[in-house]
Amino acid sequence: MSPTAASGFFFFLLSVSVVQGQNDWGVTYTSTKICGIKGSTVDIHCSYRYPYSMNRHVINVQKTLWFTKENNNESVDLETDSDYTGRVMYQRVDKTCTLKITDLRQRDSAVYKFRFITNHPDVKYTGEPGVTLSVTDLQVQVIRSTVQQDSTWAELKCQSTCPPDHTTYIWYKNGQIQGETSSSSFDLSISPADRVSCAVKGHEKFPSPSVYRPNLPSVSVSPSEIVEGSSVNLTCSSDANPAANYTWYKNDTHLKSIHEEPQFVFTSIKSSDSGQYYCEAGNTLGKSRSESVSIDVKYRPNLPSVSVSPSEIVEGSSVTLTCSSDANPAANYTWFESRPDSMSPTAASGFFFFLLSVSVVQGQNDWGVTYTSTQICGIKGSTVDIHCYYTYPSKVNKQVINVQKTLWFTKGNNNEPVDLRTDSDYIGRVTYQCVDKACTLKITDLRQRDSAVYKFRFITNHPDGKYTVEPGVTLSVTDLQVQVIRSTVQQDSTWAELKCQSTCPLHHSTYIWYKNKQIQRETSSSFDLSIFPADRVSCAVKRHEKFPSPSVYRPNLPSVSVSPSEIVEGSSVTLTCSSDANPAANYTWYKSDTHLKSIHEEPQFVFRSIKSSDSGQYYCEAGNKLGTSSSKSVSIDVKYRPNPPSVSVSPSEIVEGSSVTLTCSSDSNPAAKYTWYKSDTHLKSIHEEPQFVFRSIKSSDSGQYYCEAGNKLGKSRSESVSIDVKYRPNLPSVSVSPSEIVEGSSVTLTCSSDANPAANYTWYKENEESPKASGQIFTITDIRAEHSGNYYCEVQNSVGRHNNTLHLTVARAWKLTTAAVTAAVLLIIMLIFVFLLIRKKRSSTGSSEPEEKPDNREQFVSDQEQPEDQENLQYSTVHFINKPTDPVYSNIRGTQPGHMEEPELTEYSYVRFNSGRAALRFKSQKTEADALYSTVNKTK
Repeated sequence: MSPTAASGFFFFLLSVSVVQGQNDWGVTYTSTKICGIKGSTVDIHCSYRYPYSMNRHVINVQKTLWFTKENNNESVDLETDSDYTGRVMYQRVDKTCTLKITDLRQRDSAVYKFRFITNHPDVKYTGEPGVTLSVTDLQVQVIRSTVQQDSTWAELKCQSTCPPDHTTYIWYKNGQIQGETSSSSFDLSISPADRVSCAVKGHEKFPSPSVYRPNLPSVSVSPSEIVEGSSVNLTCSSDANPAANYTWYKNDTHLKSIHEEPQFVFTSIKSSDSGQYYCEAGNTLGKSRSESVSIDVKYRPNLPSVSVSPSEIVEGSSVTLTCSSDANPAANYTWFESRPDSMSPTAASGFFFFLLSVSVVQGQNDWGVTYTSTQICGIKGSTVDIHCYYTYPSKVNKQVINVQKTLWFTKGNNNEPVDLRTDSDYIGRVTYQCVDKACTLKITDLRQRDSAVYKFRFITNHPDGKYTVEPGVTLSVTDLQVQVIRSTVQQDSTWAELKCQSTCPLHHSTYIWYKNKQIQRETSSSFDLSIFPADRVSCAVKRHEKFPSPSVYRPNLPSVSVSPSEIVEGSSVTLTCSSDANPAANYTWYKSDTHLKSIHEEPQFVFRSIKSSDSGQYYCEAGNKLGTSSSKSVSIDVKYRPNPPSVSVSPSEIVEGSSVTLTCSSDSNPAAKYTWYKSDTHLKSIHEEPQFVFRSIKSSDSGQYYCEAGNKLGKSRSESVSIDVKYRPNLPSVSVSPSEIVEGSSVTLTCSSDANPAANYTWYKENEESPKASGQIFTITDIRAEHSGNYYCEVQNSVGRHNNTLHLTVARAWKLTTAAVTAAVLLIIMLIFVFLLIRKKRSSTGSSEPEEKPDNREQFVSDQEQPEDQENLQYSTVHFINKPTDPVYSNIRGTQPGHMEEPELTEYSYVRFNSGRAALRFKSQKTEADALYSTVNKTK
């Protein structure tokens, strides 16, 4: 058979159980133990067997049924059981029978047995032991919890007595899916009003009951009328899951618990047990506190005490008789006077209180007025009656006296009283009730400006018979007020002890307390209750409910204003916080970044000269004894001119051809616009962005740069920053000095190149590793022919290097001597030739002019001076051959040998050498020079 199935959910505790009878009679249940979830549907399967015949009697099954109980040893078919009506169905096929139970209930947990009845008179077969069905809820269990100020963190577990395997759980908070988990555990934050439940995926219609913190507990008192010595029961209840624990407190015990059960019983209550009581319901998800309930123990009055004030009584003075007795409910007091015709006590349609019971003001000769009370308190909005009666003689000087007019007034006009009936302040609100010699003033809808001294006047037919008696009746009109005596502000509510009072002490009155206009209780002037943020509490005097006090409540959400709307640094700025509250709120200011540290404690917060550092988010908190309320934050955005900008250069090392970024930044509000200048551009801007980028910087870009930051409030200029562009040395130029080189003389080679940073110079000779010299100048002090060769100068800095080559050739010394001898011989031959030529010429002259003897020496000298400046020229190639050990070199330092980086260039230089021979002179000696042309090879 197929396994047991549920259209909902259940779990097999035992897969297969076979019950076999004798002689092939038997019932096999697919499972003997099944778990079902409350609300789901479960199918219970079985199969049965029986013999074909018994004692030659063919067996047929006439009826099949399922049952859980028996009545007089007869099985009660589930189809007829009232507990299952409409919820069970049989499915019969061949020798199988399935019981389907829908809408499972926990009371369906039972042992279900199958019975079949045959046509054999003795065979009714029941399969034992049956199938045990356990119906259970999914339950959310609180594993761990941490109750915080306004929420509770909790680790929860979804479980039942039938733990399913390989199940996905769905978690709900307030009916909204929070997550799906493969394990039965789930962590989440729960607020006071949240309700959390779980379900098995695929069976979301059958979620667990929700878990939640206790609702506001309700408290009941039994009996309602409490008399000293009786038994009194206080009961606390709260809807909670998990179930709540209860703790009782009395308000005057300073949060010390006095009982820890849902019921708190006084077996014989005493008057000292009177007071305010409340209970606290708590579970692992949090706590909730009830409103206070008043226990008012009634008891009979104690013996009254009577006092008279003042002790010395003078006719016409004010006298007060006071009677007092401790009693609950408050005692009624009745005064008796020996005069049998004394008037009934003053009454008010509304409310008032006699501060003085009787005050008699008596004039002379039987003229007089008696006010029932000279001081009366009235509640705003109510009605008050002011009573008096007056007396006058029947005759004066034989003239019969009649009263012609009576009136009440508070003020006069030209020494004439203004009748209240004509006074615009009282029109429609006053009436006179005058009977015989008594007259009552009724004022309705009392207003606080009605507080005044009221006087009565009667006018007679006697010419002097206008009679007014001082001092009159003082009426004080006041509001009822709710005063907060004590309060304890809790997480989401406030416990408060309140008192209903006015400037007129209202003795022996019953007060009605309202919360959100709903009656909470009738008590004395004091009342304890729990007040939530939106609650409004008021009071009224019983039978005068139309004139309640103003409500008390915690501050509403404060509003914040800022003036002026545009804020500039250095100006005066005012923040104003206001909130509707009763009692009036106190105000505290906070800045969001001050970590709840108050910065001011007045409704107005004034910055006399605001600074940019004052910018930020501000909010105010309005609080009274009933709680606090925080405003939304308001932003203070202080505008100010740009601070001196800072300039940065990236990278710090600048190489020609690289990308360079100059960045200008300035703290300003509103944001600044930026302009770049180069110091040598005569204040002409070169860029107008915060960043100035050289994509490929050149050495000509070196210089001083600065930026200017400006907004609508002003401008500010940065300090200059220097841009120093580094570049590799240019191709060095090389030169030889002197231009006329004589073997054995001193020769200077000079190298120069433009570079940044300044280059280092090193001289090398070709094919030699060690450098010959460092520095721009390389001097050979005693040049010889072996110094011939290629010399190159290498210039290098941190960016790169470059070099250039010189080629020098120095002739051997013997070549110079041969040239000199040859030149001397040729000179002598030329001189001899010239001498012979002159001599021949003179001989010729002498034969024609024998008488004149010229000075042949002088002539000779003159002739010889003619070629004096002539030079013998000789072209030669000078090669410099240097040896590392040659002592003629100077400025040698050991560095890395140079290398040829550029192709060789050849330069020619003219070198003049002195011949070193003596010219033949007759008058004086003169040195002539030979010219030597050399080839100088320069390598680029």
